[in-house]
Amino acid sequence: MTAFDTIQEDFSSLDEWEDRYRYVIELGHGLEPLSAEAHNDVNKVRGCVSQVWLEKALRANEAGETILHYRGDSDSHLVRGLVAIAIALYSDQTPAHILATDAMATFRSLGLEQHLTPQRSNGVRSMIERIRKDAAEAA
Repeated sequence: MTAFDTIQEDFSSLDEWEDRYRYVIELGHGLEPLSAEAHNDVNKVRGCVSQVWLEKALRANEAGETILHYRGDSDSHLVRGLVAIAIALYSDQTPAHILATDAMATFRSLGLEQHLTPQRSNGVRSMIERIRKDAAEAA
């Protein structure tokens, strides 16, 4: 079971939006720490209302394929949780897998889209576009 599968399973057991909201914030607390140096313009995601940083590292998996590993952060507790969800979905995946994954449909399947403001939804899209751009460059 992947980290994202666990998130989906946990979400399905939470009926109330307030519980899901708290869970998203908890996910953000579990992010791998991002160094002070990584909070820079290169890693900053444009198009987000909140400050968001995504740090990418290219690695190789057991099969020798290139994978993209992400660490991220935000100055907003909720957005940090959304970063954690995106990282659970995309980090340590091959560029081909990343490009084949419809993240917006996945976020919709969690029931997040109808509870996010348009600005937050745009920020999620900006994060996803950034990760897809990284994957296209690495492919």
